[in-house]
Amino acid sequence: MVNHLEQVKEFDESKAGVKGLCDSSLTSLPTMFIQPPEILSTLRPPSSPKPITIPLINLAGRRSTAVQKLTDAARTYGFFQIINHGIPVSVIDQTINSVKAFHEQPNEAKAQLYGRQVGNPVQYSTNIDLYRSSAATWHDYVQVKMSPEEERARPEEVPEVCRRELGEWDGWVTGVCEKVMEMLCEGLGLEQGKFKELTFYEERVLVGVYYPPCPQPELTFGLKPHSDPCVLTILIENGVPGLQVKFEDEWVDVKPVHGALTVNVGDFLQIVSNDEYKSVKHRVLANSSEEARISAVMFFNANKWNDSGYLGPLPELLSPEKPARYRDFTKQEFMTSFYGKALDGETLPDKTRIL
Repeated sequence: MVNHLEQVKEFDESKAGVKGLCDSSLTSLPTMFIQPPEILSTLRPPSSPKPITIPLINLAGRRSTAVQKLTDAARTYGFFQIINHGIPVSVIDQTINSVKAFHEQPNEAKAQLYGRQVGNPVQYSTNIDLYRSSAATWHDYVQVKMSPEEERARPEEVPEVCRRELGEWDGWVTGVCEKVMEMLCEGLGLEQGKFKELTFYEERVLVGVYYPPCPQPELTFGLKPHSDPCVLTILIENGVPGLQVKFEDEWVDVKPVHGALTVNVGDFLQIVSNDEYKSVKHRVLANSSEEARISAVMFFNANKWNDSGYLGPLPELLSPEKPARYRDFTKQEFMTSFYGKALDGETLPDKTRIL
């Protein structure tokens, strides 16, 4: 019998990803994907589910109303969807289609980009924590570093099948991020441009995720429960459901809304806002549909750190009545908190909390 590590190594060295397994017409999950019983028990719906939905916010109305709704959502849910954000639906659709086109190429075309290096400007892979996790999950991804300039992928490094579309998406979604961050600044009583001044969304990584149909979706995840380590995340997806957010100890479905952007607060923003904004756990169920689930996720991070090399709760938000709830942390701690653990492991807020 092949042990777990041997199975993982064989899977990794195939460079074919989860889609490669799916294409092989397997009818049952390899054991390396089967989650422990205590984890699988959380996949069952509650006996009396609450009728909860995350906020859907219209950015076309009065700015003051939008600011209030955004900040309330960031404080309460950590997740919200926005419409009338200024990005044409056709641009969203072509971005999703380009991610689909990348993943549905012959494997020989993708395998040359396969890897597990943190710093690669373009990389195709599967399960970022494959060797650190007790069980793998049912998804593949392509990752493209969009900024800063000295680290970003050169156009010729991005696969031609999605090069133009991902480049255009970067411009569109960064513009929306700036608007949202200005509003979140206002909600904290800070100047509109404070987060921009602090470069809180200058570093960008785009991840195109592919969740193939799963032969036994009741035995695994598409993506394990986790929180995002970044400042802010903006996601688009096709119409296949699966994303869930944890709210009041229950898992709430985030229903796909065509043309909407799904936005969530990251661990970094929770810390610097001193718990004003919440970074919450979310997960993706294994795909039980006959159609692949596809998402394009942009992670926004700080580019420049202050001279001391440390960051923590913003001094402007602290007072005797509201003391710092976190200690300061280094960029190395920030990186290790994501890349040095299993996806569902201890988060940076867990490690740095003092109150």
